[in-house]
Amino acid sequence: MLQKISLPAFKIVLAILGAVIVFTGLNRALGGIRTLGWQGTTDFLQILSERDYLIHDSHTRFLGGVWVAIGLALLIAPLNLRAFRPVLFFIFAVIFIGGLARFTAMRLDIVFGPDILGSLVAELVLMPILMLWLSRVVSATG
Repeated sequence: MLQKISLPAFKIVLAILGAVIVFTGLNRALGGIRTLGWQGTTDFLQILSERDYLIHDSHTRFLGGVWVAIGLALLIAPLNLRAFRPVLFFIFAVIFIGGLARFTAMRLDIVFGPDILGSLVAELVLMPILMLWLSRVVSATG
């Protein structure tokens, strides 16, 4: 019985996660460094060099686009989990590594603060859980 519940639940979790990632990715891809404001205020920086800002803004938009693509992969993966298994493992690992990269700022007060903690838990705790869950649901479906 648990296996019958586990597969649909996993697919629902992937769809929700994919939708959240697409949402946050579009916020960056379409809004750049300042974002579109979908996740909070956009008045958090002062531009001292417009050219340098636009270069970094372009990189941010690119990374937002990559994030959207990751979200779209999570949204379509439930259609064929066996085929998407390697892609999902890679995505989960990439997100986990991204979570670890947060520590390179050397600001634990920010990393463990209320504005980041939810994302950090998703990155460092949820991703390994999803890897294990994926292994189990794919092997259980034959």
